[in-house]
Amino acid sequence: MQRHLISAADLTRDDAVLILDTAEEMARVADRPIKKLPTLRGRTVVNLFFEDSTRTRISFEAAEKRLSADVINFTAKGSSVSKGESLKDTAQTLEAMGVDAVVIRHGASGAPYRLANSGWIDAAVINAGDGTHQHPTQALLDAFTMRRRLVGRDAGLGQDLAGKRITIVGDVLHSRVARSNVDLLHTLGAEVTLVAPPTLVPVGVETWPCEVSYDLDSTLAKTDAVMMLRVQRERMNAAFFPTEREYSRRYGLDGDRMARMPEHAIVMHPGPMVRGMEITAEVADSERCTVVEQVANGVSIRMAVLYLLLGGNEPAVSHTRTEEK
Repeated sequence: MQRHLISAADLTRDDAVLILDTAEEMARVADRPIKKLPTLRGRTVVNLFFEDSTRTRISFEAAEKRLSADVINFTAKGSSVSKGESLKDTAQTLEAMGVDAVVIRHGASGAPYRLANSGWIDAAVINAGDGTHQHPTQALLDAFTMRRRLVGRDAGLGQDLAGKRITIVGDVLHSRVARSNVDLLHTLGAEVTLVAPPTLVPVGVETWPCEVSYDLDSTLAKTDAVMMLRVQRERMNAAFFPTEREYSRRYGLDGDRMARMPEHAIVMHPGPMVRGMEITAEVADSERCTVVEQVANGVSIRMAVLYLLLGGNEPAVSHTRTEEK
């Protein structure tokens, strides 16, 4: 493992499988009466969020507390950032406090990389989402969910996703989740197809390690997992499709489309879902939809990442078994 986790593209296959296997060990902690490990006792982790977040921020905080870390939550609203303080000044303030890791979400693509490589701070940096660039822990939790559902909880240990066919549908242009998943799933051996309106496909997508289609119906019969993306209106400054009804008709997932998928295929969504537009309530509430599992798995994945970056590269199993005795 490297010192920081900035991009899913930085992970090798062995790195990714190590994180997934470690997350399986961490998931066992959630089944105990006392959901705590002493691994990061005495370590301080700052959640540095310059953008609004619910799932990611709470997930990281839960992971940090389950590993017994001291947690500091920082939000831009109500802080000196709202008065004009720069990222550098904020970082140097945290450095003066002696923090061990910074989990950062920022609206500017590249901000976590800048923080990690600037010399402003001597702490591990974990990217919790930067602009439209990357969201590596989301990609890891998605891969973890896929491996559990498509390979098996125990059978999946040490395994990747070789040969699995994944379809990612929707607003690819503005999605850091799509970029991160394409990078990580390719590393894990999966075949990825992006499906979106031409206006929501990024320039240069032909260089990505994936296929591109504009027809959702043609991909459903041969997919193992369909990941629906939220249409990010807050990042849009133009009309990228005629109407919401038209978008839903061509790229929304409803019961009829789900019925065309193989019986074992799953439906995924990074959240928050816009029901009735990219996904219907019937699909969102079905047993094939893994949205709630993804949230639970996010805590395990983030525990694994924090453990490996701050706790050491030894197998987590030795720590978890010690706790059980």
